[in-house]
Amino acid sequence: MRAARLIKLVLLLQSRTSMTGSELARQLEVSERTVARDVLALSEAGVPVYADRGRSGGYRLIGGYRTRLTGLGRTEAEALFLSGVPSALREMGLADAASAARLKVSAALQPELRDASASAAQRFHLDAPGWWQPADPPELLPAIADAVWDDRRLTARYLRRDAEVERDLDPYGLVLKAGVWYLAARAVDTREFRVYRVDRFTAVTAGEERFPRSDTFDLPVFWEERAAEFTRSLLRERAVLRLTPEGARRLPHVTDRTAAREAVEAAGPPDERGRITVTLGVESLEVAYEQLLALGPEAEVLAPGPLRERFASAAARGAELYGPQGTP
Repeated sequence: MRAARLIKLVLLLQSRTSMTGSELARQLEVSERTVARDVLALSEAGVPVYADRGRSGGYRLIGGYRTRLTGLGRTEAEALFLSGVPSALREMGLADAASAARLKVSAALQPELRDASASAAQRFHLDAPGWWQPADPPELLPAIADAVWDDRRLTARYLRRDAEVERDLDPYGLVLKAGVWYLAARAVDTREFRVYRVDRFTAVTAGEERFPRSDTFDLPVFWEERAAEFTRSLLRERAVLRLTPEGARRLPHVTDRTAAREAVEAAGPPDERGRITVTLGVESLEVAYEQLLALGPEAEVLAPGPLRERFASAAARGAELYGPQGTP
């Protein structure tokens, strides 16, 4: 533990002109007294760390000292490619590896480029989870992430509807979608690839056995296909709409984008008022009502009858509210 901290201290000093004791303590998550002891230990080991006294003092390396401890380990190299998603790294337990990797890269850069990571971090930030999502990551996520990195077969218990099932899984990859973690895995018994919500796992055990990873599996392609299938499976109902040009433009912003685009592209020629008639896939009539209400007078529901009647009732209530002023 201390050896890793001493290496990190040297890399920090190598990537900066100088750092105060409080800055080092904050980066290393120790006290300033511990920093002073670590600096003394480095000096005794022959690392030329110099302490500037006074209010503007600090620690720095002298004589152009350069450590050769900048080679990336495999875990650090893999974590570096995920460093743009800090929340995901923390939840998978890879924050320390990513921090070490960034320090090593920074230490290897020319002095005039060492502020590049800080400069980028102050200008671009990705906050992956959606609004109002639970702040706590799934409890079993770090264990599942370890199995994914090591290609280790998992024995897992999983909540499916009202039952708990046990499966042997080959965990291929993790996906973070709108703040929710999913595992792409191949079931050992069926050899089929499936998607599992990580927060529905109740227990996971990684064995010593490593599974042979398929060379043809592509996680981004697999996820895109399954996400499209899932979206289509939700769109069980159909609504027929007459849209103004503005309604057609805004339709993808209030409902599923793919379904909206397909509906507009399949529409016939516009009528004399420039309106088109589309058949839109929707999750349910209740969801369709809530979504399409945002289009206001830019959309007229033609079918099914119950949905049209509900919009007619809403329009009548709106006319009553916004009609000629007379009575309260």
